[in-house]
Amino acid sequence: MNASFPPRKQQIPVIVLAGFLGSGKTTLLNHLLRNRAGNRIGVIVNDFGAIEIDAMTVSGQVGSTVSLGNGCLCCAVDASELDTFLETLTGPAARLDVIVIEASGLAEPQELVRMILASENPHIVYGGLVEVVDAAEFDATRERHPEIDRHLAVADLVVLNKTDRAGNEEQTRIQDVIAAAAAPGRPGAAVIRATYGRIDPELLFDPALRPDGEEKARQLTFEDLLRDRSEEEGEGGHAHHLHAAYDSVSFTADVPMNPRRLMAFLDSRPQGLYRIKGFVDFGVGDRANKYALHAVGRFLRFDPQPWGRGETRRTQLVLIGSGIAPDALHKELADCRENAAPAPDATQDAAHERSMWGVLRYVQRPDDA
Repeated sequence: MNASFPPRKQQIPVIVLAGFLGSGKTTLLNHLLRNRAGNRIGVIVNDFGAIEIDAMTVSGQVGSTVSLGNGCLCCAVDASELDTFLETLTGPAARLDVIVIEASGLAEPQELVRMILASENPHIVYGGLVEVVDAAEFDATRERHPEIDRHLAVADLVVLNKTDRAGNEEQTRIQDVIAAAAAPGRPGAAVIRATYGRIDPELLFDPALRPDGEEKARQLTFEDLLRDRSEEEGEGGHAHHLHAAYDSVSFTADVPMNPRRLMAFLDSRPQGLYRIKGFVDFGVGDRANKYALHAVGRFLRFDPQPWGRGETRRTQLVLIGSGIAPDALHKELADCRENAAPAPDATQDAAHERSMWGVLRYVQRPDDA
């Protein structure tokens, strides 16, 4: 095969942040804006009603905050209109690394996801649906909004927030309910426990890689002031608590990966595994390209990129989740390797080409963008 793919600019992940009113999703967003791991975050704030309380809460913390206002995004905006806002945030002048859409508590998350996946903007990639749940009011919320089970079924990550107000047994019971909400035959969403919306930003997006000194040379921002102030005030004595914990697995292989075995692994990802990132070497399957892998929840995409001259050919992956079994996952990936490294002069034959078909289903072609 050795297909030639045009170089693609780094795509910006678009994360949907959802949850019913009072769940703490705005608090979580503010936390991300104050602890952004060097990223420039663009925000689309979607409020229900004319008074944009949430928009005022986040105003001034980042330079590129967009509020749609007056109703739910999924009800008031179709995919083409959403693209207009995303086009603004993905323009060269914005220089953003991540986009977060904060949905109203009355929005339908699956509609927001549908709009992003249907977007014709080639500069974005789906970054996951994060559903925030109030641990202390979970049963009351389900009684008022039975549709929450439908929301939990489509979420990629559930943040069980306000766990300081619920005991361990109650938290475990809620996690069982969340797992039961998953669609038949599919693993439930990864669940991470948090207080005050504090999750590690690296659970959602990678730290920014910037030229030396660029971040240090910037002026003091609202972000710095708010972070310093919250640390001084202590936010009720919780300022020094660590972020909610998550698990990560690093995997490296100098032997190429078998396409069919790796796809079988990706098609049966265990519950709790939220993100996979890195590069895959398929050896004779495609000598010309390494394959950038981006998986979040049930979403999967491969992006073929030419090997650099003299670049060491190896697979490097990082798996991120909550409640996963690192050793078992590492062994499963090790079992996906080819039995031996290919001979230097080995060329692709019909069998190798067929083995790549499963991978190529998840490659976005230029005419698909």
